[in-house]
Amino acid sequence: MFFRPFRRLYGVYAVAAFTVVIVPVCLLILAGPSLGFRRAVGRRGVHLAMWLAGSPIRVRGHEHLPTGPCVCVANHASYLDGLVLTAALPGHFNFLVQHGAAEWPLIGKTIERMGVSFVNRGSARDAAAATRELLRRLKAGESFAIFAEGTFKAEPGLLPFHDGAFAIAARAEVPVLPAAIRGTRRVFPEGARLPRPGGIDIELMPAIAPGEGGRHATGALRDGVRQAILARCGEPDSQAERPLP
Repeated sequence: MFFRPFRRLYGVYAVAAFTVVIVPVCLLILAGPSLGFRRAVGRRGVHLAMWLAGSPIRVRGHEHLPTGPCVCVANHASYLDGLVLTAALPGHFNFLVQHGAAEWPLIGKTIERMGVSFVNRGSARDAAAATRELLRRLKAGESFAIFAEGTFKAEPGLLPFHDGAFAIAARAEVPVLPAAIRGTRRVFPEGARLPRPGGIDIELMPAIAPGEGGRHATGALRDGVRQAILARCGEPDSQAERPLP
């Protein structure tokens, strides 16, 4: 009880500090002359906003980044994950974002200007078209970041992974870079109105190359990446649900 007013005061400060930085950053991205410039502004802006808000982003494992294209797969625990992973990865990484985000005021246009790829997972036709486009762009040298759980829940735990990211990586013959995100659930958990203080750590682990064997190779790649993330994300295994198709 004694600390509740101070926690609320901190939360109000953190939101204000974040907003003061991120709104000008969004406007600068909207006006930015090139994609490289816009992504650089976005990465630095997120780092600065989170630092001022009392939740600095610490990244390690950049030595594990492949020299060529790859698919980065990370765990998903909070609405902050997309922001902090954007700040952690180099500018040549693109992101897959649910299509509804395109309608968010200011943010939708901002992330569109940063080159994200919107996907409607509820439409089989749109998902198939997005898969073909991802394959084409991976083979052209681009890299992508994906949250293979597809969603997150209020209670801690690593959910089952969808196969899609791993099937695409196997077909494109590119490695998968596992990334473990820690701290975002504590800083801004599901259902919270205000953030809490705490640092955020992102660890990039050695990339895993796809093997041969079609669907079996996809499953093996998925399981290997999930085990690497499970070992470093600091959350329990929530594989109790049936495996996802």
